[in-house]
Amino acid sequence: QVQLVESGGGLVQAGGSLRLSCAASGRTVSTYTMGWFRQAPGKEREFVAAISRIGRTTNYADSVKGRFTISRDNAKNTVYLQMNTLKPEDTAVYYCAASARFPVPTIGSEYIYWGRGTQVTVSS
Repeated sequence: QVQLVESGGGLVQAGGSLRLSCAASGRTVSTYTMGWFRQAPGKEREFVAAISRIGRTTNYADSVKGRFTISRDNAKNTVYLQMNTLKPEDTAVYYCAASARFPVPTIGSEYIYWGRGTQVTVSS
């Protein structure tokens, strides 16, 4: 069992940056591929980024490539999402998730543990 808690969300102006963190407890996070998803009001949840167990492989949604960076510190049992050049369309609740699939699944159903999310709001 893994518990995931996201933090770092907030309100930021367009063009700004935020760094999300996902702290894991329970089983060590190094066992899992980790991902970030987001869900905007009235929209379906969508994949944002994923990182393999030791961080060698990453995958990003086209909409965030070049702006977002996923990373992990297995010693701290924490995963990060650095978000730069934020746009109003990035506004959503961001969720951290853990998957037993490898290397970097992009489908939500392949993730078995989820956090409760953190709100990111980008003003224009």
